[in-house]
Amino acid sequence: MVKVISLILIIPMMLSLKPDQPSNHPSDNVSHQKPETSLNEENPFFAPSELPFQAPDFDAIRIEHYMPAFEAGMKVHLEEIEAIATQEEVPTFENTIVAMELSGSLLTRVQRVFFNLTSSHTNAEIQEIQSEISPRLAAHSDNISLNADLFQRIETLYNQREELDLDPSARKLLEDTRRSFVRSGALLSEDEKQRMREINERMSTLTTEFSQNLLKLTKERSVFVEDAAMLDGLSEGRMAAAQEAAEEQGYDNGYLITITNTTRQPILKSLNNREMRKRIWEASAERGVGQQGGVDNRPLIKEMVALRAERANLLGYDNYASYSLEPQTAKTPENALDMLTGLIPAVVSNTRLEAREIEEMMRAEGLEDGVMPWDWGYYSEKVRKAKYEIDQAEVRPYFELNRVLEDGVFYTMNRLYGVTFTERFDLPLYHEDVRTFDVLDEDGEQIGLFYADYVARSSKRGGAWMSSFVSQNGLTGDKPVIVNVLNVEPPAEGEPTLVTFDNVTTLFHEVGHGVHGLFSEVTYPSQAGTSVPRDFVEFPSTFEEDWAIHPEVLGNYAYHYETGEAIPDELLAKLIDARNFNQGFDTYEYLAATMLDLEWHMLSMEEASDDIDVEAFEAAALAKYNMDLPAVPPRYRSPYFAHIFAGGYSANYYAYMWSEVLAADAFAFMGTQGGLNRENGMRYRELILSRGGSLDAMEMYREFRGADPDVKHLLKRRGLDKEVEL
Repeated sequence: MVKVISLILIIPMMLSLKPDQPSNHPSDNVSHQKPETSLNEENPFFAPSELPFQAPDFDAIRIEHYMPAFEAGMKVHLEEIEAIATQEEVPTFENTIVAMELSGSLLTRVQRVFFNLTSSHTNAEIQEIQSEISPRLAAHSDNISLNADLFQRIETLYNQREELDLDPSARKLLEDTRRSFVRSGALLSEDEKQRMREINERMSTLTTEFSQNLLKLTKERSVFVEDAAMLDGLSEGRMAAAQEAAEEQGYDNGYLITITNTTRQPILKSLNNREMRKRIWEASAERGVGQQGGVDNRPLIKEMVALRAERANLLGYDNYASYSLEPQTAKTPENALDMLTGLIPAVVSNTRLEAREIEEMMRAEGLEDGVMPWDWGYYSEKVRKAKYEIDQAEVRPYFELNRVLEDGVFYTMNRLYGVTFTERFDLPLYHEDVRTFDVLDEDGEQIGLFYADYVARSSKRGGAWMSSFVSQNGLTGDKPVIVNVLNVEPPAEGEPTLVTFDNVTTLFHEVGHGVHGLFSEVTYPSQAGTSVPRDFVEFPSTFEEDWAIHPEVLGNYAYHYETGEAIPDELLAKLIDARNFNQGFDTYEYLAATMLDLEWHMLSMEEASDDIDVEAFEAAALAKYNMDLPAVPPRYRSPYFAHIFAGGYSANYYAYMWSEVLAADAFAFMGTQGGLNRENGMRYRELILSRGGSLDAMEMYREFRGADPDVKHLLKRRGLDKEVEL
């Protein structure tokens, strides 16, 4: 099974969430007087949207609405926080912690819309606002987390927590809130707090610039090809799409190949011309280092690493990795490294075996060179065909996007959880490619809305992610409005959208994040849905991936888009048998990127300096862990490693593998309990998905599983559980 690497979109939220609606929660007899705002009532962010579930009114929202809403939102939020911090009443859980949870609704509304669009449908005006508002939001967050009066109230409650008679979720919220304030610098001196503010503001600017540079790099590193013969091996549909891309970018003729966000490029599997493959691979792997005066992300990387190390030092940690992992389930970088380094020998052995098979195929075709990175995808596809007689061009017609979504993903969600997805066409959208669905529970009650934005475009950054426009909130009764975003290759005009099996797996993965948000049933919004430790958040999404190859599920969605015939049993069996093919490579490139992330963030403040040579640092980090095979570079090199320099996964990229241990163990356990059925699904929904971050993550897992996870299921899932002889 190919490992899907996606993101939970990190939207810069303050220390509280959600709206102005009345609530039946017992704590709401507390007075929450709302400050007045000067925001014009015609601004669509002035009040909660009147559309179903407060869905954003994209027909009404215009560029000029964002900045006034941000400014009013920050002003109102600070007034609310100041009222909480300076009230005369003695601190109670309701008048302090719950009041914080109920504050900031206006700011939340505009942030959720704006920062979703900065990733999914941006433009120069949005990027300009993003550059201006990001450091101001960082300062706003500091104004809250470094508020001494507010922290004193929290500290008082924390010291009284044994006597407060709080239920487990409320107690956890109090403890997490206090920890968040301390980790933000609440216990620092005034001079140290000022330095923390400066670091946070600068970091916000740098991460925004890095993120925007990635969009520039997509255009900068696109490969223009005039001679169609150079693209021999591509299907007619892909050729037509490349021709259309060239036309959209102003070329009179020729073809434009746009790179994806990873080092490897899927198109290399099909291209027969080796020099063309090399050219495209180099456009990907060598981006972001200022070629010919282009985008250079290396200065941003060095400054971010140094600032993170300084922040950790201010707070008393040896390095940023130690600071970052403390609230995760791994707890320390040493624990993460113990798990990861334990996998490396088997992964390296399997990868070397795969390289040997590829080089044998190259020899058979008359090429005596050793395998290079631009050869791997092309010749591994030939090895796959030889071993399993599978041609991806033969497979793709059975994976039409809409059928995969409705008869694969939605079918599985219904079988497991009893929910149905019903498309609706009356809600305004931010782009014509987006689709919306009502999500109905087994009893017919609507539990939320689901937005699907799957086709790649120039205004969207690469990758795949889940986010939300509205988060579930038990205090106000808000139900979730969830969005999934992918980057499926667009078809030529008039052609169906046929996807790779990797795309299929990504669809299941992202909906796994989606139902984590949709099924949330917590009281406090900061514990809703995916508000769990970073190394736990990928567990529910990775868990859903394996249903994509479940025979019953595959048999329901894998139909030829032209003939309507089901995928032949023989081809289906080969596809399932081949699911672990090339897993040495897949795991190796992921682990290489993971080690690179940890090495960057295990630097002490003294070691992190502007003198670091980024390329030399990468080479040394990979060699340190025996992860320096020339043919298998990291999945992301530093200049385009969005997860850790723009996406909130700094020192936490290991979380995918950590979460996969849980996912593989949970899937194996469910198989012993009857597999794909409602009883299993509802138990998992109740004990894991509905609880969000309201309880300790591993305690929830143990209650569901009845035991700690066993890493053997991960090795089996990836086909790495057998001895390899070289």
